[in-house]
Amino acid sequence: MKIILTGGAGFIGSCLLSKLNAKGIDDIIIVDKLGSSDKWKNLEGKKFEDYIDKDRFLDYLESNRIIGPVDTVIHMGACTSTVETNASYMLENNYSYSKRLCSWALKNKAHFLYASSAATYGDGKLGYSDMDAVTLTLHPLNIYGYSKHLFDLWLIKNKLIEKVTGFKFFNVFGPNEYHKEEMRSVIAKSFTHVVKSGVMKLFMSYRMEYADGEQKRDFIYVKDAVEMVYYFIENLNQKGIFNIGTGQARTWKDVAGALFATLDKKPQVEYVPMPETIRDKYQYFTQAETDKLKAAGCRHKCMSLEDAVKDYAGYLENQSYL
Repeated sequence: MKIILTGGAGFIGSCLLSKLNAKGIDDIIIVDKLGSSDKWKNLEGKKFEDYIDKDRFLDYLESNRIIGPVDTVIHMGACTSTVETNASYMLENNYSYSKRLCSWALKNKAHFLYASSAATYGDGKLGYSDMDAVTLTLHPLNIYGYSKHLFDLWLIKNKLIEKVTGFKFFNVFGPNEYHKEEMRSVIAKSFTHVVKSGVMKLFMSYRMEYADGEQKRDFIYVKDAVEMVYYFIENLNQKGIFNIGTGQARTWKDVAGALFATLDKKPQVEYVPMPETIRDKYQYFTQAETDKLKAAGCRHKCMSLEDAVKDYAGYLENQSYL
């Protein structure tokens, strides 16, 4: 089974690559843009057939230079920055690129699985259902969410959604995210500071109904997210868009508490101003509805936030963060 995995050196993509390797699958073409970051380290020790730069890949693909039939395309690659302001770049990279790749996959009878995002849900006033009727009504808060939403809409409006499988990832955290810099999880960004100073910084709240630190997100460990995605790789007959989350919203205070408990430190949280550029685009609450996921047969039991943070902290302690 030949697989094309875009974003294969990225956060979720590289963790999925590890899972595929663990299952004995290595006939994989990795597509990514390594640049000058240390993202290449996410590929170290993993098995795959070839690596192709994402800027050359579509031309390479469309000119039939891939040797042998491709069974599955797993499109995890994207610019995931929620503070990116170059709308032209985001739409070209996340929307147009996805359309070309999907069109090729369907034309060549390859299964197509792709990453969408919970950022498509916007402020959450319309809920967090992954049903297509709801997707059609959503209003994302930033250009990243909008670029992902446009591709979801393109699939639905062109009646292609029943031929592909999409994943709306909620707040994923865990190993292999170090290269994401400001887009890393708060746990990754705070770990060293908490170890050294005993203090964790969180954003203030700018909405009366949420006290500082009481903003809630559906935090899901990358190991759990990968298990859910792999279920659909094993069950390629399951099509549509699915939420990838725990179904349980937790506060940022909970995250901080879990990290302090893991490090055996007394909780000390400092609330800092949220940058003005993101205040009107900030999601104060997210929580995946998982009925559709379960109906598709995916009943993976996620780790608790506390256990996931403990596992991740154990990983971080062995990295060059300190």
